Amino acid sequence: MKNREPTLEERRITSAKAKQAQLEKARAKAPSNDPGFADRQNKRQEINAARETRASDRKAAKLREAEAQAAAESARAAKLKEDVAANEARLAQARRDEEALAAERRKAQQAAGEEKRTRESALEAERKAERDRRYAARKARRK
Repeated sequence: MKNREPTLEERRITSAKAKQAQLEKARAKAPSNDPGFADRQNKRQEINAARETRASDRKAAKLREAEAQAAAESARAAKLKEDVAANEARLAQARRDEEALAAERRKAQQAAGEEKRTRESALEAERKAERDRRYAARKARRK
């Protein structure tokens, strides 16, 4: 009976014993049986809690920074609007001043034109009077 092969039932029993042995071996190595396991687990939890706290602090800091940046940007935009309004007001005042100056120039040019016309008409009248005087003198010499 040297070459006897195990039967199916023997193979099942051997397999079940091997599985049971492996299971007991794994249970023996389980971390929950280790005396320092609870301490290590607590440390991991503390580290994770600290990591989450730092992450939430970073998020809060980023939010505060973004809010501050938005506030600064809105302040800059308000200042820019004020500057634009002030520049528009100055520009409108400059236009009014320029129009007033142009009106004064037109009045001065009209006055100068009137003065020139009166001088020319006076000069023309003087020339005519001189012509008439010479004509009358010529007529008088002929008589």
